[in-house]
Amino acid sequence: MTQGRTMLFGLITARKALRLGSAMLVMACLIVAMPASAQDKPSLKGVALIVGQSKYEHIAGLPNPANDAREMLKLLTDLGFDARAVSDRDASKLSRDLERFVEDAEGADVALFYYSGHGIEAAGENWLVPVDADVGSLSNANEALVPISAVLDQLKSTVPVTIVLLDACRTNPFPADTVLRKTPTGSGAAVGQEGLTLVRGAKSLNAPTEATENLGTVIGFAAEPGRPALDGPAGENSPYASALLRHLGAMNGAEFGAVMRMVTEEVYLDTKAQQRPWVNESLRRLLYFGSAPEEPGGDEGQITGERRQLLLTISELPDISRASIETVAARDAVPLDALYGVLKALGTTNMPEEPAELESLLDAQAERLKKMISEREALRTDDPEILRLTASADRAIREGAIQTARSFLDQAVGRVEETRGAVDDAEELVRQKRIADAAVYARRAETSALAFDYKAAAEDYLKAFDLIERWDDRLRWNYKNLQAEYLHIHGDETGDQEALDASLKAYEEVLAFIEGDSAELDRAITRNNMAVVMQTIGERSVDPGQLEQAAAIFHESLAVFAARKDDLNWAAAQNNIGNILLKLGERSNDKRFFEDAVTALRATLEKRPRDKVPLDWAGSQNNLGLALYQLSEREGGAERLFEAETAYRAALEVYDRAKNPLEWAMVQNNLGNTLNAIGTARNDSGKFQAAATAFRSALEINKREQFPISWARNRLNLGNVLNNLARFEVGTTELEEAAQAYNDALEVFTRNRFPSDWASVQNNLGSVLQTLGQRNRDLKQLEESASAFRTARRVYTRQRFPLDWAMLHFNLGNTLQIMGAVSGEPLRYKEAVDAYRDSLREYRRENTPRQWALSQAAIGSSLHWISNSETDTKSLEDAIAARRAALEVLTKANDPVDWANAQSGLGMSLLNLGSRQQVATYLPEAEKAFAASLEVFTREQQPLQWAFGQNNIGDLYWNKAALGGEKSDYAKAIEMFELAKAGFTEGGYTAPIPLTDQKISLARDAMTK
Repeated sequence: MTQGRTMLFGLITARKALRLGSAMLVMACLIVAMPASAQDKPSLKGVALIVGQSKYEHIAGLPNPANDAREMLKLLTDLGFDARAVSDRDASKLSRDLERFVEDAEGADVALFYYSGHGIEAAGENWLVPVDADVGSLSNANEALVPISAVLDQLKSTVPVTIVLLDACRTNPFPADTVLRKTPTGSGAAVGQEGLTLVRGAKSLNAPTEATENLGTVIGFAAEPGRPALDGPAGENSPYASALLRHLGAMNGAEFGAVMRMVTEEVYLDTKAQQRPWVNESLRRLLYFGSAPEEPGGDEGQITGERRQLLLTISELPDISRASIETVAARDAVPLDALYGVLKALGTTNMPEEPAELESLLDAQAERLKKMISEREALRTDDPEILRLTASADRAIREGAIQTARSFLDQAVGRVEETRGAVDDAEELVRQKRIADAAVYARRAETSALAFDYKAAAEDYLKAFDLIERWDDRLRWNYKNLQAEYLHIHGDETGDQEALDASLKAYEEVLAFIEGDSAELDRAITRNNMAVVMQTIGERSVDPGQLEQAAAIFHESLAVFAARKDDLNWAAAQNNIGNILLKLGERSNDKRFFEDAVTALRATLEKRPRDKVPLDWAGSQNNLGLALYQLSEREGGAERLFEAETAYRAALEVYDRAKNPLEWAMVQNNLGNTLNAIGTARNDSGKFQAAATAFRSALEINKREQFPISWARNRLNLGNVLNNLARFEVGTTELEEAAQAYNDALEVFTRNRFPSDWASVQNNLGSVLQTLGQRNRDLKQLEESASAFRTARRVYTRQRFPLDWAMLHFNLGNTLQIMGAVSGEPLRYKEAVDAYRDSLREYRRENTPRQWALSQAAIGSSLHWISNSETDTKSLEDAIAARRAALEVLTKANDPVDWANAQSGLGMSLLNLGSRQQVATYLPEAEKAFAASLEVFTREQQPLQWAFGQNNIGDLYWNKAALGGEKSDYAKAIEMFELAKAGFTEGGYTAPIPLTDQKISLARDAMTK
């Protein structure tokens, strides 16, 4: 049996990921320009009609459309359009307005129609609702309402570019059960309850016309089709109008499609993800406008400039990423705009590839945002310039303009440093000045952290600390603590050992400040923070000393937290102890580390109730599953695996695919590994199938484009279970799919970037090539298998990865043994024995009993075949001893397949020994061993193994007859050989049948004599 490496996802601290904006289809590159002032000689003509419907007579009025129309008129006029605005039009006036607009548009280059008011969708048409409409209007819609598609079609036939912006997606103002009839005698159609949909004209944007070349049409909805739009606070503008007013002015330098994406994302942010405009655009030229109204300058101009870039960045994000940001913002009560700004500051090239790391990072930044917002009032200064700059920085952060906020705070710090020498000598004034100045450094530090510049954040907190060290004990403690925290984060992310050492030193200074009634608790929390830094250092070091020291500190803090009944801090410390024990266990053959990790994590769950902290509870369940899985590998048997399965399924009761997709996928992966291990222990193809389903479920979330590392690990683990499923088929389909999965994983897991993962995949690829080579009797594939195992040893050294090193030797021994069978070379068997004995240098019965037993059984198998080329029986006797040793550990209950293989092998060696010595002494034990193997290898589940078992029993009775038995023994042998032939036929493997027929013939001849 080949041993494989599974990829278990890490300990959970994660949350989610980041929705595409409107599809903008833009072709070629012709500029359509608009003049901006009367002094410019117009070369192209644009006309616009703006309609604002507020004062409805019979249905719910809308306070804002009239305001929207006034503001849009001014904007479009400033942009160079010949614009006209009308408000509160009844059906006849609105129809005449549109007819006049179509006439005015003849000869124009661009026609823009903006409508703000009620609109409905019915009968495949979008209808504008005049102010005199009532429920009766729905009975004769062609006369009482105004369809938009006809106007659009007329404009398209006369104007090269048509733009229609409909801020009319508000909820249906008519009763829910009403229907619309185009004419009094026409058929009725249900009225959409929320929003508009694609207008009919939008379905044929490329239809030929007789007009001058039509360059395309843009139709903008204030909300997605079928979704309602918000009207906004009374007396202001709707969110859609506000976004248009803010960003249409950018058209002097940005292409129209980009501007509309800005508008889309502005509304999305302004409404906290409740509303998202939608655009149907089919322009065959890039569309620009000429000079726009004067853009805002000063601080506002800088904020708006960065915000526009942020909006364009958001428009490119996939839905899963948006969902993650929305979830984190809602859960942590931070502005959605600011959290997107944080992501933009990070940059897509610097995003962690691990989903859990990205989620943890976003949560940490959300906490910093919350802290900055809550402490805004703490910044007090009598300097008006600093007040202006810090206020602008706050505004920039809320708008997601993180880099602009840093610029403002750079200027504020500059101002602090300019005025620092002029502070009054009076002690209280100095104190107030120092505290205010330190707060500016602290504010810049948090802003730097939002931009992921943790080193700069730590430096600013040190400066803040230096300013107030003499003046405020609480702030002194706080700033030094934050300096230590950011040094740790910087060192953890960059591997900067000096930063980690400096973090420990800073925490030592913090300990010196602690005094008073809360000293014991504050000291315990600070030492816990130090232990987390030690844990980070220890995980990077071969020396376990730092990990052990960290565990000791966590243990000390438990008593403090328990005395104060601080369950959450107690659980956090216990959880950290469990994590360290897992790390120590991975480096050792001692299973006690994993036993202690299981104990620690179960204790954690007792203090993390599901009803109060469900996500933390689910994370601890996942971690418990990891510990139980690792423990099962050291103990053997399946009991721990079933416990791990229970833990993972408990986590999945909380983690929801829609709300927590990344955590859900992580646990699916870990569950798949456990089901795979159970399938191996129980020889259960159903468990293997369930494992494959779990891995494929995880792959539905972990796409290669977004999460390459998780995708590669899922592919690796899927390959493992496909390799196991291959034992239930005769062909190579599952094996070839497994090999492809491993090769996919190697495209991500390169030796330079992911050495341990690379070695793991090399090992598993070697296992698949081993089975393919065995089934195809292909020495080339077997040589490739051996090469893969040897290659993996470049990373899996005995010193650093003792158990993985042993696993590679075991797997190499299997390949060499198969090569001996295919080539007939006894030397290969001897090389296999050497490889197995190397594995036993680390596999010990007391620590890794199952692996030890499998190596013993494999040695017995190789020695059995070596004995065939030797004249004495020593190798055969050693083979029997090795197989008996293996069966002292392997049991039918805990490891049925390997137990059955060992029983079958023992029977073969005993049979051969009796034949060589020409005695029947060993035949009863051999028969008992063969019969035991058939308790697992049944005809229904594994017909080939069953057939070989029948063949072996036939050989046993033939030997028994030849050594002085009865004639009936030959008959029994023939009966067994016939059953074996039937099994080979049922299993689709007919190669042994000719030899079996020969044995039947010889047995019959012997009977006649």
